[in-house]
Amino acid sequence: MNPSATTIASATPRLHTSSPEIEADNALYSKISWRLLPLLLICYMVAYLDRINIGYAQIQMKQTLDFGDAAYGFGAGLFFIGYFLFEVPSNLLLEKIGTRKTLMRIMVVWGIIATAMAWVTTPLQFYVARFLLGAFEAGFFPGVILYFTYWYPSARRGRVISIFLSAVMGMAVVAGPLCGAILKYMNGIDGLHGWQWLFLIQGPPAIILGLILYRYLQDKPADAQWLSDAEKARLQYNIANDTGLGGGHHGGHKASHANSTTLGQLLRDPKVYALSLVYFMMHGATYLFVFWMPTVIQGLGVEDVLRVGVYSALPFIAGLIGMIAFGASSDKYRERRWHLFIATGMAIAGLIVTLQMHGHLEGSLIALAFTLVGLAALPPLFFALVSDYLTPAVAAGGIALISSLGNLGSAASPTLAGLLTQYTGNRQYSIYLVLVMLVISIIVLMAATIRKAKTP
Repeated sequence: MNPSATTIASATPRLHTSSPEIEADNALYSKISWRLLPLLLICYMVAYLDRINIGYAQIQMKQTLDFGDAAYGFGAGLFFIGYFLFEVPSNLLLEKIGTRKTLMRIMVVWGIIATAMAWVTTPLQFYVARFLLGAFEAGFFPGVILYFTYWYPSARRGRVISIFLSAVMGMAVVAGPLCGAILKYMNGIDGLHGWQWLFLIQGPPAIILGLILYRYLQDKPADAQWLSDAEKARLQYNIANDTGLGGGHHGGHKASHANSTTLGQLLRDPKVYALSLVYFMMHGATYLFVFWMPTVIQGLGVEDVLRVGVYSALPFIAGLIGMIAFGASSDKYRERRWHLFIATGMAIAGLIVTLQMHGHLEGSLIALAFTLVGLAALPPLFFALVSDYLTPAVAAGGIALISSLGNLGSAASPTLAGLLTQYTGNRQYSIYLVLVMLVISIIVLMAATIRKAKTP
């Protein structure tokens, strides 16, 4: 699914003024967005597909391999253990060797591992492959978020991150029908199961894109030959004089504070761990919801794997629209905290309604769509808030630290949900777990950011 012209263009919020300086900035950031976002969107789509296609593959793998729900949940979670261990080192390395080399290394190796998933036959092989996939993919997401801080000031970053993360919703729309069709129509071709073809087809694109990305991107604005000297100077000025949103310290009169901040000080900041806990709960809930949704839809009486994929895609369309809308509103009003509160409330309300549908397919799909509007909005809003909060001196390590600690939630939640399902026989416990994690995340977020929200 390629980004639409409207979507990419919207990455540059238009301020309500017609001064020549603002118009020049709008044109400059539109030019940057058109250059950077399409390729990064496609790369993240492929990354997300390689991460979540196991949710569809498991439907058929259970018929050919001796794996239970607990084994799949544990394997799905192991991805994030590898991710956790290597995410911070990857982002710190990015600052030393550059974005292009780092992202190419990540994509080429994870593409190889994603393809090799086609040959797993035992739980141990499955666990090792998922761990390695996480280890080699680690650093891609925080690396791109860090990369955006080189190009966009904070007031424009919320929508840009939303556009980038719309790749998740865009691929989720495509993933269901695509995975369902491969599972159904390629099953048995050349003696391979449909789930094996799934990995053989969806792994190699990451390798190709990694090589393209290396030749296409530039590490910093100063390296961009497609920008004039005047445009580079304007970019440098905007970043240097970025005062952030809601208490961020970016350049200008706060530059001395930013430069004096160390990673050690970051590690001693209790808000960093509070934000990590928020992301732990938020990301764990979202990943669990996405991982188990094909199974939940199958439990509504949809047996055909292609129909499961098609129905799974419908809620993500709503999520894609909601993600962009929340990001645009957040930049327009220069506010993150209450947008996160509203989005979380929507997700919780949608899940509660889902539980009341009692197997009604149409009503459940509507409720799931409402849930995904809220869930989809959470990551871009959260990382826009984080990038506003962290100083440039610690952004590389800080973004990766919060992301890696938070990603452990996605290791824990599928494992716990798999055990609950296996020992109770009731898949609704997965939804209850998502609800609890979302409630905890928003309580901690509102408590941790209350002082920051009051700081001019």
